Amino acid sequence: MRKVYLDNASTTPLLPEVREAMLPYLGEYFGNPSCIHEWGDAPREAVEEARSGVGRLIGADNSEEIIFTSGGTESNNFAVKGIALANQAKGKHIVVSAIEHFSVLYSGKTLEKLGFEMTVVPVDKDGIVHPEDVQKAIRKDTTLVSIMHANGEVGSLQPIAEIAKITRAKNVVFHTDAVASTGTIPVNVKELGVDLLSLSGNQFYGPKGIGALWVRRGVRIMPYLDGGVQEGGRRAGTENIPGIVGLGKAAEVAMAKMPERIKNLTPLRDKLLKELPAKVSHVTITGPLTNRLPGHASFCVEFIEGEAMLMLLNSQGVGVTSGSACTSRALKASHVLIAMGLDHAIAQGSLLFSFGINNTKEDVDYILEVLPPIVERLRQMSPLWDKYLKSGKGGK
Repeated sequence: MRKVYLDNASTTPLLPEVREAMLPYLGEYFGNPSCIHEWGDAPREAVEEARSGVGRLIGADNSEEIIFTSGGTESNNFAVKGIALANQAKGKHIVVSAIEHFSVLYSGKTLEKLGFEMTVVPVDKDGIVHPEDVQKAIRKDTTLVSIMHANGEVGSLQPIAEIAKITRAKNVVFHTDAVASTGTIPVNVKELGVDLLSLSGNQFYGPKGIGALWVRRGVRIMPYLDGGVQEGGRRAGTENIPGIVGLGKAAEVAMAKMPERIKNLTPLRDKLLKELPAKVSHVTITGPLTNRLPGHASFCVEFIEGEAMLMLLNSQGVGVTSGSACTSRALKASHVLIAMGLDHAIAQGSLLFSFGINNTKEDVDYILEVLPPIVERLRQMSPLWDKYLKSGKGGK
């Protein structure tokens, strides 16, 4: 059976060269970089080399602005809670968008339990945040705005640079969750104008369990973990040296390969976005057609549930997801799709195809071959489809 992995938005495979770079730090160079004896030298040098590599990937002027974390979720928690708590003397109000990752939204809810207020700005039907809505939401006591750079579920790219002009004028700290975009498309913190940026290695062919938070020099943030003096005293705990080295190598490769990857992925995305609705009736493309991540195609298929399609696609050797990886087991409609104005019943039929460097045109052809009969089979068992046919409004 053909095997087609199209869930790169959940995680990407580890590059061979990244694995090779990590191996010495799982064996020979096992020392603790905080130690001043010779066993700590090589790991310490490797950490700083990786820090510089990650900094170059996002256009940071100073590698010391990079704080290594366990991944995107920790980076987002660190940014939202750390900035809010460090600046609460100025105010206790934060602004986020309705389509943020749960690590941002739930961090805001935790802050609400501590007496903070959170304003959630809406998005349009394509999942785009409008800068004027952010501007309206900012108050005198607002200390943080957090808007993601790209949405991992519908692929929409946000006008971060425009929003940054507003936050700078209002003297409000601006964080962006760039987990879905860093290493995939060009990301430059100076051009974006943000104050903090989250990223995660497993999104661009690095290891899982490692990420980073970039914090612009001069921005006050409360440490998320207390303990030792690692990461300049901002993130305690013995460093994950193999993971950090892997992240640095993945960043290096991403910088070199990004134009080629974008050139190869975009036609695969566009082919599926164009041809699937022509082969399956009552399909809604979610997210914008062009202003989206290059390897990202997402749809809602009416009258059936996404989980059922996932299981039958899996039986055909295809790995995709329904909505975000963090909600795909929740058996409920995606908060992102609901925020975009989709009906709950339609949102239940969501599918996300996220292409990676190992995918080909033949993989798209295979999807176009196996998915239509799956949809047909499920609709024949669907009372919603039967009701629709009997309504006289049409059908396949």
